[in-house]
Amino acid sequence: MRNLISDTNFDFMGRTRIAAIVSGTLLVVALLAILVRGLAFGVDFTGGYAIQARYDSAPDLNVVRAALEEAEFQDAQVQTFGSSTDIMIRMAQRESAEGSDGVDGARVSDEVLKVLQPTSESGIEMRQIDFVGPQVGEQLREKGGLALLTALFGIVVYIWFRFEKKFSVGSVLALVHDVTITVGIFALLQIEFDLTVLAALLAVIGYSLNDTIVVFDRIRENFLAMRSGTPAEVINTSINQTLTRTVITSGTTLLVLLSLFLFGGAIIKGFATALLVGVVVGTYSSIFVASVIVLRLGITREDMMPVEKEGADLDAIP
Repeated sequence: MRNLISDTNFDFMGRTRIAAIVSGTLLVVALLAILVRGLAFGVDFTGGYAIQARYDSAPDLNVVRAALEEAEFQDAQVQTFGSSTDIMIRMAQRESAEGSDGVDGARVSDEVLKVLQPTSESGIEMRQIDFVGPQVGEQLREKGGLALLTALFGIVVYIWFRFEKKFSVGSVLALVHDVTITVGIFALLQIEFDLTVLAALLAVIGYSLNDTIVVFDRIRENFLAMRSGTPAEVINTSINQTLTRTVITSGTTLLVLLSLFLFGGAIIKGFATALLVGVVVGTYSSIFVASVIVLRLGITREDMMPVEKEGADLDAIP
């Protein structure tokens, strides 16, 4: 299999128009989903309660949801947590009768327990209740966005110094492409967006950047080694030479993430989903976005050559 992949000679740069249509369509759909539907922020960002309860036998989640809705716990999200007998209830903050910002966590826990008792013929144990205030949730949203922007800025600086500014532009636009599409899928499918998903987005940035740098390294080497050939041919050769590494790395990573998605439970499903989408889109973008942008910016062999210091010959004279 290795020889088959390493001997490939695909004309990736000849498919740039198709890639532009695919990327453009995905970006438009993602942006429309974000603007129209918005993100389904979890309790981490909106503020509210996260309650863990354990049943003696597996409950019917639809019955649990109906009971909570009847008790006026509006928009309560119920899902299994770790096992079929453990459930996680996420719901918005409730105001107290006195008009304060919220009610005591122990009181909410008691109210929820009373509501859940009729849904089970066996016992129910309240395991944990966590409360996140709306101001804390807003701060987490702001700091999460700042973390993404800081990561992108650091990448710009790193690529600029290690390679060349055209590579820096290509890598950052590819990362924006990856993050936008991943977030857009969460908005389109209304998958809960919480801190674990934000962590996954930062991991996607790191993974996609690593894949892009491998390709950029080979492009730089081939620009210096291949005396003949157009920039498109050099980039094509570089991508084909790194294709083995890309396929094996992405393939094994996807196998692990697929296992997490299928067997990891509801608590990390959003995390696994973000990484699954991010790895696929990131692998695609390192070939059809970052490299194409570098080509469109007019990268040449001269850009790879070190700048000679004026008067260097005079400095060498004793």
